[in-house]
Amino acid sequence: MGNLFKTAVLLAALTSLVVLIGQAIGGQQGMVIAFILAVAMNFGSYWFSDRIVLAMYRAQPIEEAQAPDLYRIVRRLTTRAGIPMPRVYLIPGDTPNAFATGRSPQHAAVAVTEGIMRMLDDEELEGVLAHELSHVKNRDTLTMTIAATLAGVITYLAHMAQWAAIFGGGRRDDEEGSGGGVFGALLMAILAPIAAMLIQLAISRAREFHADASGAQLAGRPWGLAKALEKLAMASRMAPMDATPATAHLFIVNPLRGEGLATLFSTHPPIQERIARLRAMATRS
Repeated sequence: MGNLFKTAVLLAALTSLVVLIGQAIGGQQGMVIAFILAVAMNFGSYWFSDRIVLAMYRAQPIEEAQAPDLYRIVRRLTTRAGIPMPRVYLIPGDTPNAFATGRSPQHAAVAVTEGIMRMLDDEELEGVLAHELSHVKNRDTLTMTIAATLAGVITYLAHMAQWAAIFGGGRRDDEEGSGGGVFGALLMAILAPIAAMLIQLAISRAREFHADASGAQLAGRPWGLAKALEKLAMASRMAPMDATPATAHLFIVNPLRGEGLATLFSTHPPIQERIARLRAMATRS
């Protein structure tokens, strides 16, 4: 419940940022327009985000006859989790990775790359799939999609605020309902996207830790996922996926190359910390 409350607070903070930056651009009217834009984009992401991301990575539906072992693992885990069988997709590419998407357990999809099918043994693959199905059961797929959408809206509005400030769209500081003048608009344009990114990262990292723990419980053993994360992290560093930053949060490990300071702004917690937590679970059990 603590994680759920934290996530709800962070989503509320993102929504507040949308409203504030709208106010910085156009006062009360801008605030209303920004809120309507956020609602509209969230509505679109709710209904269409799964189809968009699957098409983006050229994921193809795979039948049980083509991958009986994969289906066997997914069916066993969904039965344990008490959720419907999701659609199963295969992503072309050698880099091992996986993600889940969909607005609810009844409309979920799990996608794995060709590389992960070749690299992991059954125990490790089960750990990965248990992690992804935990995202589905916990409705993290919807939560993280909404967070990414709101962060995108904030970035878009920040660019609008920047142009409005440059061209004098906020110079009347003393006008009732104004957004705070040119300096206020510029400050909001700079700080809001940074704040949105940090909030989105906090949401994503919290959900990843939770999915690791609940996925390990679902699989019945933490070792499979821990070993899988070690392999996936190494492979991702050697051969990153051709992925977009906007969808990086979906994957079980960050598909983008990140070293040094870049890891501070990753959508995923440090791999070694995730593995350490899983090993601690194994020791306690």
